[in-house]
Amino acid sequence: MQRFNNLIGGVSTPPESGRWMPSLDPYKNENWCEIPASGPADVDKAVAAARQAFESPAWAGLSATARGALLRRLGDLITENAQRLAELEVRDNGKLLNEMLLQLRTIPQWFYYYAGLADKVEGSVLPIDKADQFVYTRWEPLGVVAAITAWNSPLLLLTWKIAPGLAAGNTFVVKPSEFTSTSTLAFAELFEQAGFPPGVVNVICGTGQETGAALVAHPDVAKIAFTGSDGAGKAINQAAAGMLKQVTLELGGKSPNIVFEDADLDAALAGVASGIFAAAGQTCIAGSRLLLQRSVHDAFLEKLRTMMQGVRIGDPFDPETQIGPIANRPQYDKILTCINEARDEGANVFWGGQALEHPSGGLFVEPTIFTAVDNTSVLAQREIFGPVLAVIPFEDEAEAVQIANGSRYGLAAGVWTQNMPRAFRMSKALQAGTVWINTYRAVNFMAPFGGYKDSGLGRENGQEMIKAYLQPKTVWINNSAQPPGNPFVMRLN
Repeated sequence: MQRFNNLIGGVSTPPESGRWMPSLDPYKNENWCEIPASGPADVDKAVAAARQAFESPAWAGLSATARGALLRRLGDLITENAQRLAELEVRDNGKLLNEMLLQLRTIPQWFYYYAGLADKVEGSVLPIDKADQFVYTRWEPLGVVAAITAWNSPLLLLTWKIAPGLAAGNTFVVKPSEFTSTSTLAFAELFEQAGFPPGVVNVICGTGQETGAALVAHPDVAKIAFTGSDGAGKAINQAAAGMLKQVTLELGGKSPNIVFEDADLDAALAGVASGIFAAAGQTCIAGSRLLLQRSVHDAFLEKLRTMMQGVRIGDPFDPETQIGPIANRPQYDKILTCINEARDEGANVFWGGQALEHPSGGLFVEPTIFTAVDNTSVLAQREIFGPVLAVIPFEDEAEAVQIANGSRYGLAAGVWTQNMPRAFRMSKALQAGTVWINTYRAVNFMAPFGGYKDSGLGRENGQEMIKAYLQPKTVWINNSAQPPGNPFVMRLN
């Protein structure tokens, strides 16, 4: 069985403990490789390598323009290796090769974007009301950043962190999910080829309870950038707060996809299906609550039924497949448990609702649609992270807003209407970090992404994100030949 090592200080490094964990191919439901089961000793080595690289002239001495050049070269290398990296992701998490290839061919744009921003961060000369003082500000990197990523889109989520973070001059220790580590390890090999000094990016594998916790608690880690569940995010935030570490947390969602009677129903149908069944529903932005205006409720569901009859489920490497397997066994079990609980709550199964037997033996769950769902039910409030859709009717715009905002999450929302005044009203009223009008599941390196409420802290992407990896410094220079006034009194004016 193939075995992967950690990458620490530019060196392929086995775990100190000598322990390894299997990685599952969810389509075949069999282990296909092993990854390190890293512990605190591995974390110490990786953070030390990142700290040494951060302070080394080989990295700290680079100009911002030179860092940008490295990021552009990295983007080129990702393009050249897109096929190999995409195939590793598919093997690990079962997402469609078509989608993974699209992601890998788009990811370089993040590195090109932040490469261009690297030398555009400017300080200011302050017009201080003291003629004898020259005062200016500059922006400096934070230090070692811990990037902890989820299993559903490892490289895209990692890119959202390291592209701005490296442009700002930080170094990284990356801990990918224990379910999907191999593509991150292969990705990290490209940094040396691009010309980054050893130790600027390090990767250690292991569980969140052991490896992740040690990384979050390490005194030399200045910031944690995390994507994952809200429960884990809250624990990380609490631990980080005790050590005054900065955090960026992109957490869960229970996003509403709202269809009004005046919508283009065929366009809305495609958006609804993409929002919940693409990636087998395993995305934080999944439109897992479908809000249908009563006047089109039944007609829309019949259109959805017709669409589901032709859906192709199977091999994620097959370009004709539309829905692949569930990424790992714990998630598979959780989804089936949630479906059974929804039945017990009294929701009606409109479509699916079972584990799907497949010739490959893989971890498949039928795309599932529940009707007669109460918005206060567990089905409507819990993030399932699977191909499970809760359908909730509404009467008018006010009720749609009430239902949509009736969640502890606020990551995203979709609105389908041809009434533009309504579109603007809804985009303002919805408590979500992203609102899509007549589209769904769109992201871009220029557009800030993050959530309200329990969906996280901070944002990723966009120009301002680079400053989330920088800190301002104020410099005072006394340019007077005269001695200061009373040395025992602070100068306030």
